[in-house]
Formats: sequence, C-alpha cells, structure tokens
Amino acid sequence: MTTGFMDLALEEALSAAERGEVPIGAVIVRKGKVIARAGNRTIELNDPSAHAEILAIRQACSTLENQRLTDCDLYVTLEPCTMCAGAISFARIRRLYFGAADEKGGAVDNGVQFFKQASCHHQPDCYSGMAESSSSAMLKEFFKERR
Repeated sequence: MTTGFMDLALEEALSAAERGEVPIGAVIVRKGKVIARAGNRTIELNDPSAHAEILAIRQACSTLENQRLTDCDLYVTLEPCTMCAGAISFARIRRLYFGAADEKGGAVDNGVQFFKQASCHHQPDCYSGMAESSSSAMLKEFFKERR
C-alpha cells in the first residue's frame, strides 16, 4: 500500500530528527516489499552525500547485488535535490513518490527539474504530494526548534 510505505519514510525522517539530522526519510520497495530504508545521516557520518535517498539506494543495490533498481519504487518525504535526482536516474528507479515540495533545493518539480533535462539518462514516473502535510510539518518544526 502506497500510504504505508510513505508512513515508513516518515518514521525514518522522525528517527533522523531524533539524531539531530534534517528529518528526511526514504524507503525503497520492490514487488511490494521494503528492501531498503534510511534517514539522513550527513552529520553523523560527516558526509554531505549521506542523504536518505542515497543511503537507501546504496542499501537496495547491496541487497539486490545490482547497481540497477529498475523494478523498484522510492518513497521519500522531501522532493529530492539534484544529487539525489542524479542517483535516482542512474539507479534506474521505476517510480518516485515524494512528500513535501522543496522550492529552494528540490530538483524534480522545482529548481533544475533534473528529469526533464535532455542529459538525463532515465526519468522515473514521479508522484508528488504524498503525505505532504506531515512531511512539511516535520521539517518546519525541526527548523523552528533550531532558530
């Protein structure tokens, strides 16, 4: 069930927030089964590439022993950035579902609109606005507490 997978991504986002990370969570599903889930760990790992999507993609590729995730779907709580959109494309993820739009850093519906570029090798089917209010509220609360 689509909503259930986004709920799992929200759980990962909440765990990230509890670790002091920006609350973004991602889940990768293949044939109705979760094969990877992650939350942001950029601070913990001292790694600017340790976004939830990247970590989940790495985990899924390791699980499947394949660099391609052609029959997999990604659920993420925030619109992916350019780096993550690139990884999604190179991994050949079939479908992308995301929660909150990111007008400043997003690269799917906002910003560079990565998947619409001629240089993009693979464009997943994209669906935005899933659990948007929950995803957005979690991010707003996180940043409100830090200001």
